[in-house]
Amino acid sequence: MKALHLLCLLILGGQSSSACPHPCACHGSQVNCSSRFLTSSNLSSIFPAGTAELHLHNNQLTTLPNGFLDKLPSLRQVSLHGNPWACDCGVLYLRAWLRRRPGSPSGQPHVNCSSPPHLRGRLVEYLTEEEVALLAAVIVFLRRFERLSREAMRT
Repeated sequence: MKALHLLCLLILGGQSSSACPHPCACHGSQVNCSSRFLTSSNLSSIFPAGTAELHLHNNQLTTLPNGFLDKLPSLRQVSLHGNPWACDCGVLYLRAWLRRRPGSPSGQPHVNCSSPPHLRGRLVEYLTEEEVALLAAVIVFLRRFERLSREAMRT
């Protein structure tokens, strides 16, 4: 039974590893994934156990998956600046994580919105839920309008 439990943890719940994720560089408890052209879709979700420092700056990250940083319980320092953060409803997890961190708000300087244009330059941590929710509603409306326009053009 104990072996089955361990196997399930490895297959289903294993969020840490001793291997360094490609294309990052690992030194002790530090994982450096900076300036690697990483996007939100090709960012590894598995990092070495005991990762205390995670460098993700200067990539092409627009959002982080929900729970991404919570899976690293030893994490003390993370650098996220220099990424084109999209401040839509997908940024809510990052915003909440930044607000929960000790040393916040000065602990994460330069985690700024790159889009949409009216939020460009705003600190992610200081976005209001209303700003993000309003933007999500506008996006849903525009997508519906686009779909209706395509249907109208077909008829």
